[in-house]
Amino acid sequence: MKDKELFLAEMGDVTPLKNSQDVRAPRLTHKDSINAAARREAAEAPSQTDPNPLTTERVEILSTQDELIYKKDGVQQGVFKNLRLGKYEIHSSLNLHGKSIDQARQHLFQFILDSHKADLRCLLIQHGKGIKSQQALLKSYVNQWLRRFDQVLAFHSALPHHGGTGSVYVLLKKSDEARLTNKERHQKRGANF
Repeated sequence: MKDKELFLAEMGDVTPLKNSQDVRAPRLTHKDSINAAARREAAEAPSQTDPNPLTTERVEILSTQDELIYKKDGVQQGVFKNLRLGKYEIHSSLNLHGKSIDQARQHLFQFILDSHKADLRCLLIQHGKGIKSQQALLKSYVNQWLRRFDQVLAFHSALPHHGGTGSVYVLLKKSDEARLTNKERHQKRGANF
């Protein structure tokens, strides 16, 4: 069958409208237009679920000179010492100076996730000291937030040339892909013996 014959076969039982004036769009009431506007606004609004587990709940406020020190169980003392002494190459850094608490929360969350995914192991986060207020508010939040990441193995306040107590070195776990690659490499080396 040709296209025209197929079309006519499909349209055979359709009856044409008598008069175009018989077909009118239903009148919308004011209530209908409000509902439509509300539905449109809800559809265009960003999702209300925030994947970021970091909260801005109250934290213990640190002083400007307090050092940030944290090490998960299982991290070797020598590894932590090298982190503390700034002996690891810094793969990436994040500057949170001048950010609000909520902005810093969002930036830090995304930075840690992106860095781990890219298999960056040593990071530098510049949070500042809070010298103007004598209270290190952002530093206090960073101290709390970093402890909540599964990806963070350890962190320590930086050496003076990297910002001192206004910055922190962060050591991340290897990504799953890097662990698998490392495991495969060691298995091949072990097979040669």
